[in-house]
Amino acid sequence: MTILMTGGTGFVGRNLTKVLTDTGHHVYITTRSPEKYFNTEQVTFISYDYPVADLPKIEAIINLAGDSLFGYWTKSKKEAIRKSRIETTQKVIEMMEQMEHKPEVLISGSAIGFYGTAEDLIFTEATERAGNDFLAEVVEAWERTASQAEQFGVRTVYARFGVILGEEGALPLMKLPIKLFAGGRIGSGEQWISWVHINDVVDMIRFCLANKQISGPVNVTAPHPARNKDFTNTLARVLRRPDWLPAPILAVRTALGDMSMLITRGQYVLPGKADMHGYEFSYPYLEKALFETEH
Repeated sequence: MTILMTGGTGFVGRNLTKVLTDTGHHVYITTRSPEKYFNTEQVTFISYDYPVADLPKIEAIINLAGDSLFGYWTKSKKEAIRKSRIETTQKVIEMMEQMEHKPEVLISGSAIGFYGTAEDLIFTEATERAGNDFLAEVVEAWERTASQAEQFGVRTVYARFGVILGEEGALPLMKLPIKLFAGGRIGSGEQWISWVHINDVVDMIRFCLANKQISGPVNVTAPHPARNKDFTNTLARVLRRPDWLPAPILAVRTALGDMSMLITRGQYVLPGKADMHGYEFSYPYLEKALFETEH
């Protein structure tokens, strides 16, 4: 399969590209600076302005581009988060429009932030109403932009990522206080963390590529979310460190601003479609996911 990917130089993109190329696919990766990378027999780096007519027949598009959520959410940071996702996705739609042969599928990155936060609700793909905070608004607009692919008859999947556990992403930030013997739950610790191991992220995307019956939102999360206090305790145990120093929510909000919502609030999200279509998780439980990430 010949695949066009945005965000291919990021954390998820690099892991996904390796597995795709190892299994015989060719990946064209769009980047602002293709000259920084070396092409191989199975990976070709191109600019966003690369002539679509010069591409081979693209069978699938995977759209993962977006400015990192990490960092103090100033007005300009929020604009970068929004703009990077929507403008890149719109560029993908424009490239698709120019293709003589449309791809079979678009898998567009999204986030469980769509649902907003709640302590006592369970969210699945059947939850149609978006939350009412900044991230939910961004994700809703992001998916709405990607949905334009449907007018070309392209099967469209919105991969709503949870908290991804791996060598990059959120986990290094989460484990740093614990490694420094200054870690503990956030506030009450009752808020839910809907997590997923990077290997399952890659495999679920591949699962969606191959399964023509899957479309619309897909929650890319493990089937067993954890409360913040249990996540922290498990992580501390894996790292062989104590988790005795709780972080007051007010202090976290003061330090991180609006971005603090990612860790001070929670959401219990289940992978309903993955279960329905028979996906088998490599890491359904937290302790194994954390242990194998750290060892």
